[in-house]
Amino acid sequence: MQTNTVIRISALALAVAGGLAFGQAHASGFQLKENSVKAMGRAFAGSAAASGDASVVANNPAAMSTFKKSAVQADVTIVDLKADFTGGGLAAAGSPLQQPLRGGNGGNAGDTTPIPALSAIFPLGDSGVTVGAMVSAPFGLKTEYEPTWVGRYTAIKSEVKTVDLTLAASFDFGSDVSFGLGLVYERAEATLSKAIDFGSRICSINVALCVTPNPVAAPYGPQKNDGTIEVTGDDTGIGWIAGMHIHPNENFALGFSHRSEISHDIAGTADFTVPANVSPLLAVGAPGQFVDTGGGASLTTPSVDTISVSYGVTDNFTLLGDWSYTQWSSLQEVAITFQNPRQQPNPAVEEFEWSDTSFWSLGAEYALNDQWTFRAGYAQDQSPTKNETRTPRLPDADRQWLSIGATWAPSEHWEISAGYTRIETDDPTVALAPSLATSGSTLVGEYDANVNLWGLSGQYKF
Repeated sequence: MQTNTVIRISALALAVAGGLAFGQAHASGFQLKENSVKAMGRAFAGSAAASGDASVVANNPAAMSTFKKSAVQADVTIVDLKADFTGGGLAAAGSPLQQPLRGGNGGNAGDTTPIPALSAIFPLGDSGVTVGAMVSAPFGLKTEYEPTWVGRYTAIKSEVKTVDLTLAASFDFGSDVSFGLGLVYERAEATLSKAIDFGSRICSINVALCVTPNPVAAPYGPQKNDGTIEVTGDDTGIGWIAGMHIHPNENFALGFSHRSEISHDIAGTADFTVPANVSPLLAVGAPGQFVDTGGGASLTTPSVDTISVSYGVTDNFTLLGDWSYTQWSSLQEVAITFQNPRQQPNPAVEEFEWSDTSFWSLGAEYALNDQWTFRAGYAQDQSPTKNETRTPRLPDADRQWLSIGATWAPSEHWEISAGYTRIETDDPTVALAPSLATSGSTLVGEYDANVNLWGLSGQYKF
């Protein structure tokens, strides 16, 4: 029942923010694809090959060569996540004081959050060189449960804000192939909180305090003396993106892009809230522990390879496809080192054991006339998580996307795009065994989850 390593949960905040995914992440793991409303309308089919979308600065800089005029594009996607948990568990699991977890289902852990993106592309005359810049959010989340829910010893709040600045250039010297390179500057901020079952910890120090005069009336015991931990951290990192765009004619384009891993050395603080009647006992049984301290961890976000195709069947009808491979196997575990040498264990390790994943999509566009274009798409997305290591911070599972969208171009300079996507998630399950990271509690249950995305963008060419 020892909980002196509950800070292991901070590994999720300082390094991965625990569930960098399910809150606002709508691709595999904690990846965000929502940097283009046009692409979203066709389930991101052709994201690295299609022309006329300024988001290629971050999706495939080589495709910037398709722009013959300068362009500025602003996108915003409203993410509406629904994630309802049903289940329960045990506190002080495996001990004589074992008891069912008390609390509700946590409410809707999701939220409604906007994800913005801003991109600009500038052809440099007839040189064959095009430069671009983009601000986007490639990873992120926000999930929050009610503070007294049954899974409070595993997660209450998980939030991460990740912002990328991409500076890129493409090179096309009159051939059928263009190349692109980009530098990515990434900043991440993370917050994580959870409850700590100090009552169970006290029972391991002095069991008499938990059974006298009886387990019900005793002043200490499982779920009677809850505290909290909140961890915050931030860091910046540098990565790169490279791409190729093959365009032998106006009807066919093939794109390839590679986004590198980005390494972060996260630094932050762990802040504890300890009940007043617990502090004196911890001073004896766990001296120097559960006090505010600094900490750090290493995190490597995955590399992503994407292949896209665009084929004009007729002058008005275009088919598009996308396949991407995300190397989530870079995230096997997260190890936290604490500045407080008394906090044990140090470092604390959180196991993830993620696997590499694939995302594929098919889409189509139909140009009704010079002003109106309609699009639709379907995608399937694998989850990197495993049943034995999945937690409420990342109740992720395989997903299916259904998307529709349209663009209105009132003039040769302006266009406005809108899109909608429904993401259905295979019901994620959680089956956590007792561990020091969860105050010795278990949690077993299932999620009913889905996501609605609404997007709006505007592009101006000059």
